[in-house]
Amino acid sequence: MVKKYLLFDNDGVLVETEPYYFKANVKALAEFGLELEFDVYMEIMARGGTAWEIAQKQGISKRDIDKKRQLRDVYYQEFIQSQEIEIDGVVDVLKELSKKYKMGIVTTSRRVDFDLVHQKREIVSYMDFTLCVEEYPRAKPHPDPYLAGMKKFNALKEECLVIEDSQRGLTSAVNAGIECVVVKNEFTKTHDFSKADYRIDTLHSLESLLDSL
Repeated sequence: MVKKYLLFDNDGVLVETEPYYFKANVKALAEFGLELEFDVYMEIMARGGTAWEIAQKQGISKRDIDKKRQLRDVYYQEFIQSQEIEIDGVVDVLKELSKKYKMGIVTTSRRVDFDLVHQKREIVSYMDFTLCVEEYPRAKPHPDPYLAGMKKFNALKEECLVIEDSQRGLTSAVNAGIECVVVKNEFTKTHDFSKADYRIDTLHSLESLLDSL
């Protein structure tokens, strides 16, 4: 069946924010005297866990963890407002795709962070909707996010294509029964993408892939 609807992940696909979320977690956990190693973080990220598991294992109270999480969120917002998070050519690609397809963003980001990222960017202007973590029951890798996106379009699974860059996001698409293309990203290159239906090196290749389906 011809694809009509595109469901984009946000972080790592449309903007390069993932390294800064990692750094924000590293900075916050360091204030507990804890080290968050990259390989450990990638394993946690792949299965949809939380970096605060490290603090929980050390017996740190939920109250103290919650306070530190709030600081993590502050650090992350500082990063995304001060660092370069653009991915070259994304807006041009979306502009062309919008002529043929309906598009939406389905992200595990908090709405406040998502809006901060996109307030001065054109990306969302090409989208029919955006869904953040507060707007569906369970986050990726559960199927809920992409099922919610499909419902927004009132579409069949066969009419949709998910665009992801992480194992957690791919698993969410697989669990929802929606085909998924994984865009290569250096940050998530150690993840297992064996269940991906398609692989592309950059978002620029998405239109030609769609034309071939």
